[in-house]
Amino acid sequence: MWMTLTCVRTEAMPAVRRMMRGTTTAAQAPTLVRPFSAMVALPRRPRQATRPWARYASLTPSRSMFIQTEATPNEDSLKFLPGCQVMEKGTAEFLDKRASMGSPLAKNLFALDGVTGVFYGPDFVTVSKDSETPWSAVKPEIYSTMMEFFTAGHDLFPDPSVQQPGSDTTILETDSEVVAMIKELLDTRIRPAIQEDGGDLEYCGFGEDTDGIVRVKLKGSCRGCDSSTVTLKSGIERMLMHYVPEVQGVEQVLDEVEQVAADELAKLEERLRQHREERAKGFSP
Repeated sequence: MWMTLTCVRTEAMPAVRRMMRGTTTAAQAPTLVRPFSAMVALPRRPRQATRPWARYASLTPSRSMFIQTEATPNEDSLKFLPGCQVMEKGTAEFLDKRASMGSPLAKNLFALDGVTGVFYGPDFVTVSKDSETPWSAVKPEIYSTMMEFFTAGHDLFPDPSVQQPGSDTTILETDSEVVAMIKELLDTRIRPAIQEDGGDLEYCGFGEDTDGIVRVKLKGSCRGCDSSTVTLKSGIERMLMHYVPEVQGVEQVLDEVEQVAADELAKLEERLRQHREERAKGFSP
């Protein structure tokens, strides 16, 4: 009773006295007396310090992919490894924006300034640029484009009608024993070494009944590389001629654009040679 009286407001004391004398009913007491909890200020629980962005952390998607890069013999090509499978079988190459329309990733990469070629390997993507664009300018954009594509789980070829190309070194029933051996060497011994440098090759034929020349096309970082001739002669040709006596040599098959560029380069070298000879004759006694 003492605790109840100490918690009663001063202006309510006469009413309390009347209640104690019996002139006021107990039913009226709640309207005259404030509860104890309303009189005493309860201690507040201290708020935990939180960072401003903590409540948005759950809304931000996490990206755990780590894309690595490897240098290639071609200074204008880089090999990007997303840490997942890229091509289920075979390879694919895109040399211009029109060809990249069938693959969203290649299309997005060609939208970046300076990109001139995109190549899909089994577990890597090789991106080539022009010589005027530095890697410091285009490399971060390539990272961002690949990160967004692979973390979203998009397909390289969303259109079912665009089928991935098969392997050019598949041994057919119509292949002779020599051709089968050439394809096996290209697929098991030579191709893995070239793909380590971000490139690939395509078997284009063998002159079994004519000149004995194996014709291949270089792709990816090997396309336009200064050391492609060394790779062709010292690597591919030497191995094929060692294991297959019927092979007399290896030649590179060029695309139409590459052939035009090669012809122009040959004409320029010829003009320079003639110019040097004329100068040598003019200065000779």
